[in-house]
Amino acid sequence: MGERRGAVAAGAAAVVLGAGACYCLWRLAAGGAARGPPPDNSPPVSTHTMDADALQKLIYLLHATDDPLIQEQALITLSNSAAFSVNQDIIRNLGGLSVIGGMLSDCVPKVKEKALNALNNLSMNIKNQEEIQVYITQVFGNVESAPLNSDLQLAGLRLLTNMSVTSDYHHKMISSIPCLLRLLSEGTERTQIQVLKVLVNLSANPAMTRHLLRGQVPTLLLLLDNYTNRDTLLRALVFAANLKKNANNKDGTMDQYSESSIFFTLCGDSTAFAQKLASLLHHPDAEVKEQVVRILTQ
Repeated sequence: MGERRGAVAAGAAAVVLGAGACYCLWRLAAGGAARGPPPDNSPPVSTHTMDADALQKLIYLLHATDDPLIQEQALITLSNSAAFSVNQDIIRNLGGLSVIGGMLSDCVPKVKEKALNALNNLSMNIKNQEEIQVYITQVFGNVESAPLNSDLQLAGLRLLTNMSVTSDYHHKMISSIPCLLRLLSEGTERTQIQVLKVLVNLSANPAMTRHLLRGQVPTLLLLLDNYTNRDTLLRALVFAANLKKNANNKDGTMDQYSESSIFFTLCGDSTAFAQKLASLLHHPDAEVKEQVVRILTQ
């Protein structure tokens, strides 16, 4: 049984590492000494030509090995293969989503990052999202605990962007809104853009309005500036415009908000906010000015 498991794992490793590199793994798994590469030193299999059998071996390898290097390479190969829609279904049907999702608990940051990247590509599929959504809380945990502006943090935010495109799983993100707003205040430009992509998706859902308006972003007004990167500025304005629209359309009794909340910045009598908008009316970008007008006319 041990030799059989080793042979299957070595076959999958060939997909990841190439025939020459995995020969040593196969010999060791079979209990023999590795004396050199096999005669057929063929290159790794191209990810877009991988069939179901190759993907199954790869998923098995990911499940069976404890070697972080092999895990990382297997996840990269699965991530690349998931860029093709046909492979997204195959990986799901082979039980690959739960195996990849299990890597989010790994203690090696690079393994978690590559797992998030793979899930990100796989989340382009609606049926896959139905399975991936069970990891949303865990993804937020990884985002919050990761070093600020790290590749691991950004990988998690990219996955959350895809998972928030529809409103199906927004309710799972409510408790993590403070985390997103903190990253918006503390992150670099690259992190801010990725956070704003998630926030824009959430703000388009009226059911999320009161949860977002209760949040606090001390630096929100600082982003609404002519000197802010255009992509960051535009998304910040769309976020503000969505919230202002939904707040104005809200029926029933208004919730109580603190004076430091986003609500008071956008919907209160904020002179600073009005001055920012007036200045942005002279911004050279047409889309930026369009969003400013949208806010002012609501």
